[in-house]
Amino acid sequence: MAVDMKGKDIISIHDLSREEVNQILDTAHMLKTKDKIGDIYQPLRGKTLGMIFQKASTRTRISFEVAMWQLGGYALFLSAADLQLKRGETIADTARVLSRYLNGIMIRTYSHQEVLDLAEHSTVPVINGLTDLLHPCQVLSDLFTIQEKLGRLQGVNLAYIGDGNNVAHSLMFGGAKVGMHVTICSPPGYEPDPEITALAREDAAKSGATINLVADPAAAVKSADIIYTDVWASMGQEEEHQQRVKTFARYQVNSELLKQAKEDALVMHCLPAHRGEEITDEVADGRNSIVFDQAENRLHVQKAILALVM
Repeated sequence: MAVDMKGKDIISIHDLSREEVNQILDTAHMLKTKDKIGDIYQPLRGKTLGMIFQKASTRTRISFEVAMWQLGGYALFLSAADLQLKRGETIADTARVLSRYLNGIMIRTYSHQEVLDLAEHSTVPVINGLTDLLHPCQVLSDLFTIQEKLGRLQGVNLAYIGDGNNVAHSLMFGGAKVGMHVTICSPPGYEPDPEITALAREDAAKSGATINLVADPAAAVKSADIIYTDVWASMGQEEEHQQRVKTFARYQVNSELLKQAKEDALVMHCLPAHRGEEITDEVADGRNSIVFDQAENRLHVQKAILALVM
């Protein structure tokens, strides 16, 4: 039976049931199929999504904006400079006002607490477009892409090579929900948040997944079906960039690392890529890479989220 998700906030994959994750993935498959055959489906006619951006964006803004247009609705871009938030208005007051105008709010920001506060005081669904802690829409799209390529999620082995950041956190949550084994391989001192890891392992115990933390890239990729990487310095960490380049040097996803993996292991990157740092051109553009299919699927999965919660 379909799960009713109307009005639900999408803040963390940890907050979703496995049935809700599957509902998003199934809906994304249906909407992508409709899109490819030119079947117009517009359940959000007359509805408006407010999109708050405290961080710059390519994929998040364009995919959400196009998603709303394709679903028959309207997406309103709200930069930090457009709102009174930077002039002292509280998140709570902003949420109360926007709820009177909009049918949904997507926010891409630094502080995860801002998203929690927005959701607490909003009467319309709030979607986390990214915070420093989590990136749920990205990873829901990643799960969809893996399922599309491999035909399954249960029992898949994913090795993430790099910083224990928001993407790593959401990959652990996502893998744990669907029974996918996730190995996070980071330099000492750059591991994922211990509380996130503990919560993911609780979910994993229910689904049959495993969540592992290792430091050796070659060992991490040995049995991986998916090799995943991300930038070494996220937005807001620019001053650490040079030090991180030195620290993460042996964590580059390159042809030498791929030789340690299965021949058919697929390579993923949430983009933007700093080519020559965390990934080389020959891997990003190589036969194992699915990074642009992954990017495309942001559109289809976010359409599913919007159609389900709005």
